[in-house]
Amino acid sequence: MGWLFVLLASVSEIIGAAGLKLYSQGKTLRNGALYIGGFSASFGFLYTSFQYLQVSIAYAVWIGIGTAGAVLINMFLFDESKNIGRFVSVGLIIAGVIGLRSVS
Repeated sequence: MGWLFVLLASVSEIIGAAGLKLYSQGKTLRNGALYIGGFSASFGFLYTSFQYLQVSIAYAVWIGIGTAGAVLINMFLFDESKNIGRFVSVGLIIAGVIGLRSVS
């Protein structure tokens, strides 16, 4: 059950990061709701995951998935640069998350 909360927290963080990017481009209620709502839900789900998982593992996985997801969203939805170095770096983050998940 804890991993589900970490996954929900990560997805919410990605939504919050996309909302932040949109809000920086245009300060609308919708963009602000994505930004604030995404990050708020993310912290709520992460906090709940701590009841089931070690804080150090849950936090590291949340950060890893959120970071990789935010980079990919920005590359594909907001036309940030797409180069092999970025893809390799995201792959290493994902490998680290899988490693942490497999040993906990």
